[in-house]
Amino acid sequence: MPDSTPLLIDSHAHIYYRDFAEDFAGMLKRAEDAGVSAIVVVGTDLESSRESVELAEKYPHLYAAVGIHPHDAGRVTDACYDVIRNLALSSSKVVAIGEIGLDFFRDRSPRDVQEVVFRRFLQLAAELDKPVIIHDRDAHDRVMTIVREETVRTGVFHCFSGDTAMAAEAIALGFYISIPGTITYPGNQSLRDVVAATSIDRMLVETDCPYLTPVPHRGKRNEPAYVRLAAEKLAEVKGLTLADVARITTKNAGDLFGINLWDQSTKIAYRIRNSLYLNITNRCSNRCTFCPKFDDLTVKGHNLMLDGEPSFEEVMAAVGQPSDIDEVVFCGFGEPLLRLDLVKQVAGELKQRGYVIRINTDGQANQVHGRDILPELAGVVDSLSVSLNAPDAATYSRLCNTPFGDAGFNSVCDFIRTATAHIPQVIASAVTVPGVDIEACRVLAESLGAEFRVREYTEVG
Repeated sequence: MPDSTPLLIDSHAHIYYRDFAEDFAGMLKRAEDAGVSAIVVVGTDLESSRESVELAEKYPHLYAAVGIHPHDAGRVTDACYDVIRNLALSSSKVVAIGEIGLDFFRDRSPRDVQEVVFRRFLQLAAELDKPVIIHDRDAHDRVMTIVREETVRTGVFHCFSGDTAMAAEAIALGFYISIPGTITYPGNQSLRDVVAATSIDRMLVETDCPYLTPVPHRGKRNEPAYVRLAAEKLAEVKGLTLADVARITTKNAGDLFGINLWDQSTKIAYRIRNSLYLNITNRCSNRCTFCPKFDDLTVKGHNLMLDGEPSFEEVMAAVGQPSDIDEVVFCGFGEPLLRLDLVKQVAGELKQRGYVIRINTDGQANQVHGRDILPELAGVVDSLSVSLNAPDAATYSRLCNTPFGDAGFNSVCDFIRTATAHIPQVIASAVTVPGVDIEACRVLAESLGAEFRVREYTEVG
């Protein structure tokens, strides 16, 4: 079940410039060959906004954003807002208002004027119910202040240049951050640090071509095909595959701009990195306060909302005959051991085919089934990852909302301890929920005979 050719979206390009006039068709073909299936052409003034719309109307895989860059804020009149409004209303291919924002690096327009224009465009976006594409250069504090004060809560900080705290605040407000080819620059460790610390579920990729050409083409004209280089470096930093990054960022751009290229069908079998995951139920034993499924049943670009629980035949059909995976993992947005008989049946079949089997579980199976189920997994399951999540019963009950009271925490501990006699590898994990004593969780896990793994609070999958 190998991934198909990655589908990427270049979420920010200026391909109307003369730089592309002589080889426009060739540029589009190179982008297609690199897996770029859509390009958002972003206007920076009235003329380029018109050109963006014209290109989007001419080419099915091009989309437009209309706006005025802060460099030109000093020339904006009331008539300019009317032009941008009319352009946005003129075509269904217009997906955003932008590029708008503040630029305190070059200061080509007075800062107070930039702020007035930025607010007016945010208000226009709210009026038109469009996301915004924000330019922010050396103006982080003012941009964030204005965004907080205005009502727009959907958009992207393009070519993100802030720190991790700013990224977290922007995301908390409802925005995405976009990663350009500068992530490949040897001296741009600060951006790689932001990427490492931030959930990819709120990231896009872009070129900003013809500017910001990535390594190894630095010094030459940038073009949409090179968005793949930004995605590859993003994958390296996040410990993902290119296919993962393409799927996730394409899904994100689709959600933001309404460009639906990603597969939105429910997944029973889904890949992340070199693992094949099996999603067999959305039911859980607990109702953990930190579980992201209460907001969205999507993991790394995969839709895991089941209409019904799949049968053995449906699971095996979804699995197919993968030849390039390291393991099969029972882990969706639900507790797999609630379907113990199905797990044993599927795991037994896949084990006979030579696959390594892992189960991710909340450790409450013995409580649910009223017996010790671990001997039934012996010889079939190679690895068991158990969500410990707390060093004591009171914390566990508060975080996990277990229906079993204090017995819930004790049951998890007993499950981990007993599992070591039946399963070759037992891992106890804890999520970095603020206030949880991770070191105490580690000590407890090791006292139970298990390995310990920390899972980041903001990163699912």
